[in-house]
Amino acid sequence: MDHPIDLLVIGGGTAGIVGSKTAAQLGARTVLVEAHRTGGDCLWTGCVPSKTILSAAARAAQARETDGSEPDFAQVRQRVSDTIATIEPEDSPEALERAGVSVLHGHARFTGPGEAEIDGRPVRFRRALIATGSAPAVPSIPGLDAAQTATSDTVWDLTSLPARMVVLGGGPIACELGQAFARLGSQVTILARSGLLPKEDRDAAALVQASLERDGVQVIDEDEASVIRQAPVRQGDASQNPPVSLITTSAGRELKAEVILIATGRTPRTASLGLEHLGVDLDERGQVLVDDSMRTSNRSVWAAGDVTTHPKFTHLAGVHASTAASNAVLGLRRSISQTVPRITYTSPEVAAVGLTEATGPGMTTSTVSLEDTDRAVTEESREGFVRLVIDRRGRILGGTIVGPRAGESLGELSLAVAQKMTTRQLAGVTHAYPTYNDALWNAAIVHARQALGSPVVKTLTRGLAAVARYRDNHATREQTRAPERAGSEDQTEARTEDQARSDAPDRAQGDRAQRSA
Repeated sequence: MDHPIDLLVIGGGTAGIVGSKTAAQLGARTVLVEAHRTGGDCLWTGCVPSKTILSAAARAAQARETDGSEPDFAQVRQRVSDTIATIEPEDSPEALERAGVSVLHGHARFTGPGEAEIDGRPVRFRRALIATGSAPAVPSIPGLDAAQTATSDTVWDLTSLPARMVVLGGGPIACELGQAFARLGSQVTILARSGLLPKEDRDAAALVQASLERDGVQVIDEDEASVIRQAPVRQGDASQNPPVSLITTSAGRELKAEVILIATGRTPRTASLGLEHLGVDLDERGQVLVDDSMRTSNRSVWAAGDVTTHPKFTHLAGVHASTAASNAVLGLRRSISQTVPRITYTSPEVAAVGLTEATGPGMTTSTVSLEDTDRAVTEESREGFVRLVIDRRGRILGGTIVGPRAGESLGELSLAVAQKMTTRQLAGVTHAYPTYNDALWNAAIVHARQALGSPVVKTLTRGLAAVARYRDNHATREQTRAPERAGSEDQTEARTEDQARSDAPDRAQGDRAQRSA
């Protein structure tokens, strides 16, 4: 390329796609480099397939309860593939080219300031956006490399449903896929060293654990795999007798699994990018350090998505990439929002944003159970709650929503947090009835009404009530006196008229006397 690229984007996942489209829309000469396939983890191995298998698993559980039927795993896999194929065109190289982005296939590596190479071919750039994402982190456990393992990237390659699955980890991926495979028919055990969903409200995590256990999942917390070995191979057809891993935990438990699902976090893809040639700073885990404008320690390089230290969410990657690209192209310093919504798509769903517990002085919480939400009662889905975290001024600092489609109510809560709304303001917005969102509304109403019980407010309301009573009493007295005044005025007017008539002859007589004189 003879002319420098305005914005070189490395990585074709959500961050890369959104960032490159934003730059191209702003008129920048934009090149996106992807080593594998555009769409990234979200399309191929993350959000799209995981939510599809969760939906299929929920239907399977309902069918099993209704008529005892078991799902066809091949059909489930086909549904996942069909869903990906439906969404993939939106993220394809062709779609990017139509948006004005040049797409190159290959491995990109920085070689110096403003210089990079793509599969050995040199290119020059003015600005760069690093959007290479992350990969599953694999723990160092003796014997793990010899076991039949899967990650959130490779679990979709399973051609048959494992009879027994052990999940390492207790985060959202572990809970979601653990529940999905249990509902599809696997015997699932989750080894959660720090418990389930350690970053979420403890009551929410407890509801998820209870739901998993009802689905047959064995949850073992405060324990982890220490050694893995292979069981002796049984004679016969390998498809009928798959290899079995024997897992010994730190607490001495013995577990068996045909597949070990590794869900112990993510690691950034920064190892072979040549960032040392640009002076881009990384943290101890290899994540790219950025400021609030998504710019790195190199003033010409930005980063967005899973490769940074920010939470690993697709929606966050897209928003941050758009901010980074516009800043890079236009020379702006726009800052990202600190409001980060998140959802765990288990049954029940757990949706949260901002603070999930009252940790500071003057903070309080307001909680409404789905037991008291009429829509949940009509649906017979009463498991869940809404909990708001509120400061001393009544501003909503965050909260947790647990229940069916909890994520669909999270947008309103995120808006309330981002706009620093008070519970009184949220309570003043009329909500449709009956909806699950009533729980969020009622949580705001409960707190707003509680505020009426404070001494200052009580004194004020009593004063206002007294003024109102005085006005009412005064108006009543005035209405009572009005007829009396009207009667008195009538009598006065009548007396005046009578006096005038009686005085008339005297005036006439006087006039005659004056004329005679």
